[in-house]
Amino acid sequence: MAEKMTFKINGLDRTVEIEPEMMLIDLLRDELNLTGTKRGCDNSTCGTCVVVLNGKAVKSCNTLASKAAGADVITVEGLASGMELHPIQKAIAESGAVQCGFCTPGIVMELYGLLETNPEAGETEMTNALNKHLCRCTGYEPIRDGALIAQKMMKEHAKAK
Repeated sequence: MAEKMTFKINGLDRTVEIEPEMMLIDLLRDELNLTGTKRGCDNSTCGTCVVVLNGKAVKSCNTLASKAAGADVITVEGLASGMELHPIQKAIAESGAVQCGFCTPGIVMELYGLLETNPEAGETEMTNALNKHLCRCTGYEPIRDGALIAQKMMKEHAKAK
């Protein structure tokens, strides 16, 4: 039986009627038209569906939407400020880590979740986070390079504030 729930999505409160078994990805894509979160494998393998839930990167394909009720959810659409890309988005583009682009939103959100909570994450921590993602195009080196650039850009951005 459908139930009305309120979600904070990209800083905005949204009240939506959802079914008990609805997954977060379905809420985002089908109900809220936030299609930056990609549907890939639907079994928590590829990482294209990653969003940040209360500061932690999670796979939205295996997270019940009801678990996000009242929580703070950030999707890739919530990172840029107007036409100004978030430093992670800039870094991933600058490093050449965007080829077909299908995996990119999940990778960006994984890095956002990691670097927002741990700005000093080491290369091993970044690699472990990125190992949750499948990319068929880049060979991963540009993604790793982008992660290191993103970390540096975020530190510079934090100092400028």
